[in-house]
Amino acid sequence: MTKAAPDPRAVREASLDELERLALPLPPQSFPLVWEPGDGVELRRTTEIEARAAVLHVVVARCFGMPTELAMGWLLGSHLVEEVTPPEWQFVTGAQGDHRSFVLHHDAVFALAWLLGLSRHLDPTARPEDRLMRVMPDLPSGESFREWRSRTLVAPRDAVEAAVLLDLYYCLDWAFQEAERDGLALPGEVGSNAIGQRRWALEWAVVFRGPYHDRPPDWEEVDLSV
Repeated sequence: MTKAAPDPRAVREASLDELERLALPLPPQSFPLVWEPGDGVELRRTTEIEARAAVLHVVVARCFGMPTELAMGWLLGSHLVEEVTPPEWQFVTGAQGDHRSFVLHHDAVFALAWLLGLSRHLDPTARPEDRLMRVMPDLPSGESFREWRSRTLVAPRDAVEAAVLLDLYYCLDWAFQEAERDGLALPGEVGSNAIGQRRWALEWAVVFRGPYHDRPPDWEEVDLSV
């Protein structure tokens, strides 16, 4: 359901206040807003977010030794092959691609779990919760996507709450990269790569409706360059 997005300028002021509290650099005044006054906001369908989280969970598991045959079999048995992007499929089936970049998807899973109400927080100073692995599909036991969905009681976040957090992570992504470039101390346990992964998940899952927004991007189409 589409809701009215909050005032983007008021949200941005709150995001900048948080950056100041964390002693992070502030973006320039020309730093763009994520949405415009009058836009609507919604989350992607819950099943779509669940599928993306599960696929990334398998990709991360492959990074830590899940055999190719088991990963492919799980995706096939869960009817999620169509949800796997070409780079992900090449990595799952043939370990092609940047292993380190796929490991980082753990933080994207964390953000998607937060959107589904499976994580208690998305604190930019803290690592993913230890319980994250327990609330995701139990791959070693062969728990299927359907069984996981039956076991897990998701409670998707409100779209407005998600939009507010997206604006914060949009600013944090810039601030963390700037801080690392200048050799400044970071405010917690994570770095810019983790922040970027969480932003990626939020950018993909939070959908804005308005005259200046294109169709929602596919996972690999999310633009993190601005």
